[in-house]
Amino acid sequence: MNTALLEFYWSVGRDLVALKAEERWGSGIVKQFALDMRNAFPDAKGFSDTNVKYMKRWYLFYYERVIKGQQLAGQIDVTEKSHQLGDILEMPDIFGLVPWKQHILIISKTQTLEEALFYIDKVVTEGWSRSWLEDQVAHNLYRNQGAAITNFDNTLPAPQSQLAKELLKNEYNLSFITAESVKRERDLEEDLVANVTRFLLELGKGFAYVGRQMELRMDEETAFFPDLVFYHIPQKRYVIIELKAVKFEPEFAGKLNFYVTAADKLLRGDGDNESVGLIICKTAKRTIVEWSLQDIAKPLGVATYQLEEVVARTVRELEQRKKEKK
Repeated sequence: MNTALLEFYWSVGRDLVALKAEERWGSGIVKQFALDMRNAFPDAKGFSDTNVKYMKRWYLFYYERVIKGQQLAGQIDVTEKSHQLGDILEMPDIFGLVPWKQHILIISKTQTLEEALFYIDKVVTEGWSRSWLEDQVAHNLYRNQGAAITNFDNTLPAPQSQLAKELLKNEYNLSFITAESVKRERDLEEDLVANVTRFLLELGKGFAYVGRQMELRMDEETAFFPDLVFYHIPQKRYVIIELKAVKFEPEFAGKLNFYVTAADKLLRGDGDNESVGLIICKTAKRTIVEWSLQDIAKPLGVATYQLEEVVARTVRELEQRKKEKK
């Protein structure tokens, strides 16, 4: 869908809100407007009753959060002209780069302006499809991104620590893997490598797959083999990942600390930033993780994962709660 049509949809929603159409002419005005548009433009699509209602909801979602609440006004242009016209909000340019169905999904599934703009940015910068957007919203990426437990504040300088935090999630959605196939770490590793394209999407933009069980050789007799090695191109750093199909244990941190040291010694090149390590495990207690990382010298993070059955059950429970509320 092109920008011009989205701008038209925005203007329809804006006019319905600004004119307080339903208050003036009753609830049937939207349905009548949709009918008039279909009669006037019989070859055009997008003028069903439902779609016109979404146009109004789309505009109203941002109007209420920007004009009324003045939240994050700097992120959405509120011009002097807009105020002169009675607090009319113009469509931000970036919205024209997002397909209509993604817009509908975002306003239907998010609550705050910050959250909506987070997903808008992801769709534009990472080219998310509607199905991938729906999956990430359901898995609450907005809350999980950058929320892994780390020791980055103690092991990286201030600008680097915040950037590195943004690489990691609190929980990884591995719903493309079934629980039945994962009985041990090697099973999880094999499934992730077999689905490396999906895993790269889950890791986020900028990751490149380097290798599995990559040899880090110290001398002729001594070599070590971390589970997975990735490289984050924008931040110019290696990310060493250890997989655990069990709950987090303190000794995991010591082993990964060594692997990250080895990566810095053997892989890190001129211009590369310090490598970081990530343990992805089945479950983790925050206090145990924090104590385990407290005196670790290398920058490490710990996150958990969800497999297919857990995600599916969570979705079913959410749907059931919605039905019960109705």
